[in-house]
Amino acid sequence: MALGITKTIGDWNVRDNCVERLTDNIPYTSANPEDALIMVGPPRYSQSTNDSLLYPVGLLQAFSFSQSRQVNPMQTIGSARAYYTTGKSMVQFNIGRLFAKGPNLLKALYKNAERAGVDLSKFGERPISDGASNYAVNLDSELFLIPFGLQVMFRDKANNNLGAVYLESCMINSYNMGLSAGQNVMMENVSGLADRLFSVRATETQSGFPTGSGATQIPDSLTSEQLTTAVFGPGDSTSNDGIQA
Repeated sequence: MALGITKTIGDWNVRDNCVERLTDNIPYTSANPEDALIMVGPPRYSQSTNDSLLYPVGLLQAFSFSQSRQVNPMQTIGSARAYYTTGKSMVQFNIGRLFAKGPNLLKALYKNAERAGVDLSKFGERPISDGASNYAVNLDSELFLIPFGLQVMFRDKANNNLGAVYLESCMINSYNMGLSAGQNVMMENVSGLADRLFSVRATETQSGFPTGSGATQIPDSLTSEQLTTAVFGPGDSTSNDGIQA
């Protein structure tokens, strides 16, 4: 007998139901950091006309973004009820990346400018030197007055798109790197601000295995819905495999 889904108080069954959706299939329908991809793109999403304008950034060890806004509680004379006024949301992001051979983190984040033909050595405050063309570090450089965009894509283990977000007009406000005796890796870290973030259409792919594949996907591999039905049986669970809310 397939597990049921608790959608209302009347459906509540502690022993035989999951809440909202089937949870037995969570291992292959939940997000995982290795199934997320972070890419640098144009400052505005409207300029990102095709996937070739997005540059994947690798060796990332940590990435986070947050959105917050100021909310002020107000009251009116003659009423005990409160209401609120709000300001524009603020977007912040933090990135940590392994320091290794190749473009360092700051240069990787400005790949969009480099692809546009900007000579990174031709600034009054130069971000790189002739002898270290892959190491950008000087935040006083005019290079870092140029905004960029960040797109983050999320998939599950069954190759379903879980969503994608675009951070527009990103600007870096801090960069740090530290080293100490005995450590086994060195990390670069940046933090910054963005004008706004919003959900965007993720690149479509057929559900199935392996994750993140296109033409190399295993032919006739099961979708998460088919796998859920095959293992747990038909019924209410098939419409709640994680694709449908």
